[in-house]
Amino acid sequence: MSGPASSAKNASLVALGILASRLMGLVRQKLFAHYLGNGLEAAAFAAATRIPNVLQNLLGEGVLSASFIPTYAGLRAKGREADAKALAGAIFGLLALLVGLVVAVGLLAAPLLVSLIAPGYQGGARALTIALVRVIFPGTGVLVLSAWCLGVLNSHKRFFLSYAAPVVWNGAILVVLVALRDVDAERLIHAVAWATVLGSALQFAVQLPAVFRLLGRIDPRPSLSAPGVSEVLRGFVPAVAARGVVQVSAYVDTAFATLLTERAVSALSYAQTIALLPVSLFGMAISAAELPDMSADAEKAEAERNQALFVRLEAGLGRLAFFVVPSAVAFVALGDVIAAVLLQGGRFTSVDSRLAWFILMGAGIALFAQTSGRLYSSAFYALKDTKTPLRFAVLRVTLGIGLGYYAVRVLPAQLGLGAELGVAAITATTGVTAWLEMVLLRRALAQRLGRLPNPGPIVAKVGVAAVIAAAVGLGVKWALGAWRGFDAQAPGEWGGSLPLPPLASPLLVAPLVLGSFGVVYGLVALLLRVPQASAVAKRVLRRRQ
Repeated sequence: MSGPASSAKNASLVALGILASRLMGLVRQKLFAHYLGNGLEAAAFAAATRIPNVLQNLLGEGVLSASFIPTYAGLRAKGREADAKALAGAIFGLLALLVGLVVAVGLLAAPLLVSLIAPGYQGGARALTIALVRVIFPGTGVLVLSAWCLGVLNSHKRFFLSYAAPVVWNGAILVVLVALRDVDAERLIHAVAWATVLGSALQFAVQLPAVFRLLGRIDPRPSLSAPGVSEVLRGFVPAVAARGVVQVSAYVDTAFATLLTERAVSALSYAQTIALLPVSLFGMAISAAELPDMSADAEKAEAERNQALFVRLEAGLGRLAFFVVPSAVAFVALGDVIAAVLLQGGRFTSVDSRLAWFILMGAGIALFAQTSGRLYSSAFYALKDTKTPLRFAVLRVTLGIGLGYYAVRVLPAQLGLGAELGVAAITATTGVTAWLEMVLLRRALAQRLGRLPNPGPIVAKVGVAAVIAAAVGLGVKWALGAWRGFDAQAPGEWGGSLPLPPLASPLLVAPLVLGSFGVVYGLVALLLRVPQASAVAKRVLRRRQ
């Protein structure tokens, strides 16, 4: 039986694949910001990608992880390999049929979708967004089929390839950005949209050989009678509904941002790319690695099942706290450094970096709640319960819409800040509601399993280590003369009185500031005897020997 050590190795493979794709994504975003900045074209692209992404979010990785993997892994755990293979083929056929229908509707309804998602866009911004949606939509459909590959590969504990596959998607866009960098912005953004379609096809194609090696020949015809299909569909509908509710939240965030300025939409998109790094690297990696083993554990007798899930949750929460808590603190204290080194340059200025910092502050509030909530949801999915996460997602999103409206339309004026800073409050309100959802998931899971591990002690330790490290990082920043910067704008730029200096030379300052933060955090965590810090230190020393 695989235990926490095996899960940690699997999570490392997921994280390594995600890291490769996210690093390539950051390079892509850096070039995108350099050539397109926060202009109309960037804003249109940000809104346009939100709309087709509903297809990927509703039918892609999260939903297949919730419904397909537990059933598929359960069949394999019982030795029913032939039935598992038949299930995989039937689900592919059903998914391809559904994706085709949704893509057709999306192409026809693009103007209506833009009106719903970007109500503040008029004239050229609206026309460009509609045109981009119609280009991008089919490519997003291919990404859903790519998620089917991920489901099969994860169930066989082949974790790296499926999470590294987006490297080729980002690579296609990078090639176009570099090759056509001298053309006008509108032509460039159309070319980038077509590159996303090519990248989607490549991302699907690179996974197929590995899938076929595991499954051999499959029957891809849609079938409702194949073994396990009815069970997958019972979990699929609530999982789609839950993802749909979450997608509504993302769309509402975009709609609120369009009511501020076009620049706010693209700034939100840039900052969320950064904010998703720890969510993907740690939350997604740990949850994805644990789900197949949790699904196998769920087939055991109740007492043995509950103990096995307790052990996996305890190890997963410890790893999440060790990596995610310092990420949240860094977003709040050093977000200007992070945004500047990753995005600043060309048409993306120091003013844009500061706005991204505000958004990252709000995102930091949500990080631990989002990632631990993913792990609790994975436990429910392993138990073949997709309805409980749905109920709490509905509550979170409903509350978030109300808070988001207040944060965007009312709060900035009450605080004496510029209206554009309302975009930062969007991520802050998301954080508040994420904590509520996480608490509800934890309570419901405790009732189901009898007891859950308490992450409080380790969160407190790593929190202390992260705050000390942030203080050192700020001291280094001040000592390097980067506190006020060389191109600081006058206070009050955003309609308030906060002194918000940009970073003068981020490529020089960031390695020292963020490096000191990381080193001090690791040392203090070791002094506080955080188990995960000791495990990381041992792995590093072992590799040097």
